[in-house]
Amino acid sequence: MPPLREVIARHGLTASKALGQNFLFDGQLLARIAAVPGDLAGAEVLEVGPGPGGLTRALLGAGARVTAIERDRRCIPALAELADHYPGMLTLIEGDALAIDAPSLFAGSPHIVSNLPYNVGTALLVGWLTGPWPPWWRSLTLMFQKEVADRIVSGVDDDAYGRLAVLAQWRSTARIAMPVHRSAFTPPPKVMSAVVHILPTDAPAGVAMAVLERITAAAFGQRRKMLRQSLKGVPGALAALEVVGIDPMRRAETVSVAEFVDLAREVDRG
Repeated sequence: MPPLREVIARHGLTASKALGQNFLFDGQLLARIAAVPGDLAGAEVLEVGPGPGGLTRALLGAGARVTAIERDRRCIPALAELADHYPGMLTLIEGDALAIDAPSLFAGSPHIVSNLPYNVGTALLVGWLTGPWPPWWRSLTLMFQKEVADRIVSGVDDDAYGRLAVLAQWRSTARIAMPVHRSAFTPPPKVMSAVVHILPTDAPAGVAMAVLERITAAAFGQRRKMLRQSLKGVPGALAALEVVGIDPMRRAETVSVAEFVDLAREVDRG
């Protein structure tokens, strides 16, 4: 394959700010990202927002069978060259990942590996975390702004701890696999980035996702208020606090993921 910079120049591609694009050219860095999920030889992978195909190259080079969803039709010819170079290994879908029924594209459970467009990354993650469980995906390896990555992996009393951390950690494990300096991108974004790796685990029994979402949305929606104030609009929540032994004078950022799970279970039971 010709160098990625050459492909981009030949097709006249530039990163679109409106689509949240930032291109990565460093082959070694891309290979390290592709290695985060483990051995991908013969594995199915979903990639959202491949752009001109830098990470796609690394995934294909690792032996993965890649399904790539790209909204920017300018990038399709460059990706088509990759498909020709790896016959039968790359399926291209032009469209909006938020509107596509991704699970229907796979017979098995794919890994999701993406340098997500910044403007839709969190929305896609929340959708993948809040669906039926066990999920349709095997693992998530996702590039985010460092600020968002910190929100995903943070713990109690961290400034970044909030609803996203609870959603990511109550039935999965989340870790920062590697930081990525802003200088690695073209054009360089204003912020640092990080790759987050998420693996699903068994869901705690007796907890409905809808109830947990409602509680965390209320609690962190008024995070500086005591729970007795922020949760008073959630039916049964104040009584459940007493049952599970959570002081209503506490604030949301002091309540652990396990405690939110216990609270949601009690509210659901009531």
